[in-house]
Amino acid sequence: MKIKEAAQALGAEIYMSEFDDIDISGVYTSDLLSDVMANAKDGGALVTIQAHKNTVAVAALVNISVIIICNSRPLPEDMLEAAKDEGIAVIRTKENQYTVSGKLWELFHKQ
Repeated sequence: MKIKEAAQALGAEIYMSEFDDIDISGVYTSDLLSDVMANAKDGGALVTIQAHKNTVAVAALVNISVIIICNSRPLPEDMLEAAKDEGIAVIRTKENQYTVSGKLWELFHKQ
């Protein structure tokens, strides 16, 4: 599933105009960035409420393709700038992490 397809399926807003719309290899849900560093998989999506620049730094470290911010959290400009610099897509949804993770699980298992 491509990043734009996931955003559309989630009813999420895409906040980055410049990113490679690549296939997402999996999904990891966590708000603890050290947990993301230890367990997230290369090329996956990160589902979180952590909307700040450090989230982008961790995503870049483990080669996350897209950060999905939940609960309509505000997106700081420095976070979006960092994501643009790293080529990481950022999308935002009003749904919580549990709901988003469940929807993504269903989408991945329909393929």
